[in-house]
Amino acid sequence: MTFGDFGVRPEIVQALADAGIVAPFPIQAMTLPVAMAGHDIIGQAKTGTGKTLGFGVPLLHRVVAPGEPGYDELPAPGKPQALVIVPTRELAVQVAKDLDAASTKRSVRIVQLYGGRAYEPQVKALEQGVEVVVGTPGRMIDLLKQGFLDLTRAQCVVLDEADEMLDLGFLPDVEKLLSRTPAVRHTMLFSATMPGAVVAMARRYMKQPTHIRANDPDDGGQTVKNIKQVVYRAHALDKVEVLARILQSEGRGLSIVFARTKRTAAKVADELADRGFASGAIHGDLGQGAREQALRAFRSGKIDVLVATDVAARGIDVDEVTHVVNYQCPEDEKTYLHRTGRTGRAGHKGTAVTFVDWDDLPRWSLINKALDLGIPEPVETYSTSPHLYTDLNIPEGTKGRLPKSAQTRAGLDAETLEDLGETGKRGAARPAQSGGRGDSARGDSSRSDSGRGGRSGERSGGQGGRSHGGRDSARRDDAPRDDAPRDSAPRQAESAPRAERAAEGPAAGEAPAEGTRRPRTRQRTRTTGTAASSTGSTDAPASAPSEQPSSTPSTDGEGTRPRRRRRRPAGASGASEQGRSPEAPVSA
Repeated sequence: MTFGDFGVRPEIVQALADAGIVAPFPIQAMTLPVAMAGHDIIGQAKTGTGKTLGFGVPLLHRVVAPGEPGYDELPAPGKPQALVIVPTRELAVQVAKDLDAASTKRSVRIVQLYGGRAYEPQVKALEQGVEVVVGTPGRMIDLLKQGFLDLTRAQCVVLDEADEMLDLGFLPDVEKLLSRTPAVRHTMLFSATMPGAVVAMARRYMKQPTHIRANDPDDGGQTVKNIKQVVYRAHALDKVEVLARILQSEGRGLSIVFARTKRTAAKVADELADRGFASGAIHGDLGQGAREQALRAFRSGKIDVLVATDVAARGIDVDEVTHVVNYQCPEDEKTYLHRTGRTGRAGHKGTAVTFVDWDDLPRWSLINKALDLGIPEPVETYSTSPHLYTDLNIPEGTKGRLPKSAQTRAGLDAETLEDLGETGKRGAARPAQSGGRGDSARGDSSRSDSGRGGRSGERSGGQGGRSHGGRDSARRDDAPRDDAPRDSAPRQAESAPRAERAAEGPAAGEAPAEGTRRPRTRQRTRTTGTAASSTGSTDAPASAPSEQPSSTPSTDGEGTRPRRRRRRPAGASGASEQGRSPEAPVSA
């Protein structure tokens, strides 16, 4: 039986045949008749069994491409006719690649919408017109809000890896996307695992769906029978040594090492590179360009070891992967299935090795019970254990460093790092926005100058410094104030700006009228230090060097404010001026 027997377009059948795909897998053979008739589907099958083409072939069959009969009669030519929602960027790239391979004989335009890339190329592709959109919920929601993505003509919607989208919290975004599609549509949901919450969601947004579950009659377990399951209880300080020996086993091809944390993934990748292995890493701290560089190098064979977090557990579809190593114990049985499913794909054989720490034994017991693996107690294993070499076909005498003669891979640096115009890259400088938070509220220098009315720049000047640029200055700029002490000892200047402002007094050589007070404009800050001595030398009469006011602003209290004085008429008599207490000179 071939794809042509199901009534698929001849162009799709020919494109698949050119790629070496002739006979459908069980999940594809069971899905195609129902999907070609337009019925909603819930498809469930083990990872690596061909779910992508299970929904990709019916989707492409229903799409009308430019130049084909009926395209000009569409209500809105160029608007997306099909939508594929996936949880991760890597899976979006993989699904789009498979759809491209199946549509090489047609002019179907497929666009990938996911974060980490620049908006402009994606917006340009949407404006020029597309037939199929493949992407992650976050970026599609952004483009939907900006008006660039129109889903009102999407007659076919696919939710791939729905359980992962549920675990990642994408359910509200998925619901928002579904609400923008036509009420009458063809909906297909595919996943390797199908928890109850996903089934409930599917039935809420699908009309009488058909639940299709494809299993090999000879394979009753949840794991793929072509994968050899090996579990070791390893010590944390010896894991790298054990891993280095596993990667030198006979017949090993491409290998994927999974870690739970980003830091562990980066550390293991560096350790393997130091030991001579051609390794790369994929984790959330890397930019999208670096992640795609590592994937391209892995697929092309420039590197043969890929260290990744669970972000890559779904989306890496490489047939040559022979070994998967769980460097850290998976969180649950679903994660274990998707990790180990990166090998043994499309009928190939594979080996899955899992390291279990002493602290992870309870977690592993739950995974073993759920999947019925039959390995309740992992064997305690070290890099020198004899059974390690016999179980995995490791040559005797293998050490923890790859010999020079075996270092034949080009390495990660041989792959070009593509400039994607990345968004959200960590450490990237953000452009300043005029009037924004980055200019004043967040800037250290501008905050001290103007963000709080100059308060932090004049902190040592007490309340007087606060009036600079603040409400006190607007209220008291025109009010005069009394002179500073005329013959007080010079004090140490507290700040240069205050000294300069306090020094703005009467011009040198001008003596005040005898018995009268010169009106002055009130200073913005309390006059202290050098300012006091400079004004005193100008304003004090030469005949009264010993006169000293009885009330002088204290310099000990940093926060004291000078008392306000009213302006007196310039022609007031000396008696009236002397009667103003407490500024009258103290009698001897």
